[in-house]
Amino acid sequence: MRSVKYGETSLVVTVFTELFGLQGYMVSGVRKTAAKGGTRAGLYQPGTLLDMVVYHNGQQALHRIRECNWLHIYRNLYDDVRKNAVAMFMVELLQKCLRQPEPNPPLFHFTEDALKHLDMAGPVVTANYPIYYAIHLSHFFGFRMQDSREETQDILDLREGEFHYEAPGHREWAGPEVSVPLSLFLKALHPDSLAEIPLNRDQRRKILESILLYYQLHSAEFGEMRSLPVLQALMD
Repeated sequence: MRSVKYGETSLVVTVFTELFGLQGYMVSGVRKTAAKGGTRAGLYQPGTLLDMVVYHNGQQALHRIRECNWLHIYRNLYDDVRKNAVAMFMVELLQKCLRQPEPNPPLFHFTEDALKHLDMAGPVVTANYPIYYAIHLSHFFGFRMQDSREETQDILDLREGEFHYEAPGHREWAGPEVSVPLSLFLKALHPDSLAEIPLNRDQRRKILESILLYYQLHSAEFGEMRSLPVLQALMD
């Protein structure tokens, strides 16, 4: 979810929904201070899981939200600065990949579960989480890397998403310092297993940068990740 201020009291929010895919909504008066103090704008933070009743008008780009409440309340995702940075990274990455408003329930539930697991994660799992989410997210957009690396295949071709014995004839590839641990993430089917992949900060940085280059090569107009510098600074 992304929100942009509109006028003095309203928001325009972009929401990835289970039934309608990526949609835009006008939320009027949500930034107005309530009688009991505070505003409802806190509902529309990036990564929130909401239960919404909406009005859709096929003739307009922005729709209306009739009712909106928390679907799930995180324990510490917004209080833990590292987890919050990871969530921001996940939301930005997802939004860069979503191009059309078509529904995609498997992708929706994957991201929903990923955010819930991040909320409960320990320090090592949290540190590894951006790599895990980025690797498995690519599956839903048709360019997931192969996960059948053999023991001596130490080169990862980032154009093809395949492991090789020798470097290809172009510059978009990664050596064993990236390819070997990255192959473990490809086989990690549940966040809990991330605790068993010990990496240092430099390794995580190189792996994540290689994955984002892979996205740039396979997703048109991907561009740069604005949340990446903040994520890397907090993880350091």
